[in-house]
Amino acid sequence: MENAIIQKHNIPEILGGIELPDLPPRTVPILESDVVRFAREHLAQQGYTEIFVPRMVRATGACENVDTLFEVSVSGDSEWFSVPHVYLAQTGQLYLEAWVPALGRAYCIGPSFRAESAVDARHLSEFTMIEIEVVTDFQGLLGEIEGIFGAVREGMLGRKDAKERYGLSSQALKMLEYCAPPFPKMTYGQAIEILQKLGKDISWGDDIDSANEALLITHVGEKPLFITHYPNPLWDHGKPIAVEKFFNMQPDPEHPHLVQSADLILPFAGEAVGSAARIYDAKTLIERLTNSRMFKRLQEKGGSLDDFGWYVNQMQSRGSVPHAGCGIGVSRVLKWLRQEDDIRRSVTFPINRATII
Repeated sequence: MENAIIQKHNIPEILGGIELPDLPPRTVPILESDVVRFAREHLAQQGYTEIFVPRMVRATGACENVDTLFEVSVSGDSEWFSVPHVYLAQTGQLYLEAWVPALGRAYCIGPSFRAESAVDARHLSEFTMIEIEVVTDFQGLLGEIEGIFGAVREGMLGRKDAKERYGLSSQALKMLEYCAPPFPKMTYGQAIEILQKLGKDISWGDDIDSANEALLITHVGEKPLFITHYPNPLWDHGKPIAVEKFFNMQPDPEHPHLVQSADLILPFAGEAVGSAARIYDAKTLIERLTNSRMFKRLQEKGGSLDDFGWYVNQMQSRGSVPHAGCGIGVSRVLKWLRQEDDIRRSVTFPINRATII
């Protein structure tokens, strides 16, 4: 029997010197669980239907950049599937959008897989996302997002044992009390102007990095901040732009060089939510898709419009309705709630290219 028992101190030797990460404090999985539960309960109360979307997908499961997709194969055989390229999903967005005409309100909760090259305090290769698609306009969408965050906030503050249950400091709880919706809002153009006045070397069309996000958060009083109306990536701005958004974001009807999109920036965490009003007619969808940077990258990988054939076909045959949606990165939300500098200390099992368990 003694030979059958593996002592803890022998495990690294057995695994060839690999050191397993320690489990986090018990408060981490409890907080992670409750945040998702509060959000799910709120969505159910608001009439959303949970959809169980596929996690092995074609390019329909990609966000802005197909270069960060994990490709799936079986014993090294990438042609095991009926199509040449199958990926781990980054988003369930298009699958939710397909159900909006019938359901009005749909959501999913599950993993997002990103082949992030960085091993740092802000990025993970696998993380949980809460995604919604709903029949509403852009302003209504912002209200839906605030409703989810409000429900999480109320659920946490409603517990008398919140400090002990979630392992939060008194400062973190005071922050949560202070950060009640509605949240401050500014356009991308206004954000650029503010950063320029603060002495930052940034121009319209540049990406707003995490350091500049933190400056904007300070500017609005350390509250969650919506940055809205980013540059339309398919508009001729007279110069290249660094900002890259998903192809089916709806252009603003009054300012077509902008899209009706919004990122929610959180203190300590940065961008935690990406959202937009969606394209809902097939002709415009195909035009924007085939002229996007994402599609050009897909073609370089041997892909084509056929990768999006399922979604395009259902739009052409069933049609769609005006709608909007978002994706909420739960790990970034946890980083904000815990006031953590490192996202790897914010979730139960942090997975990146340096840590696969």
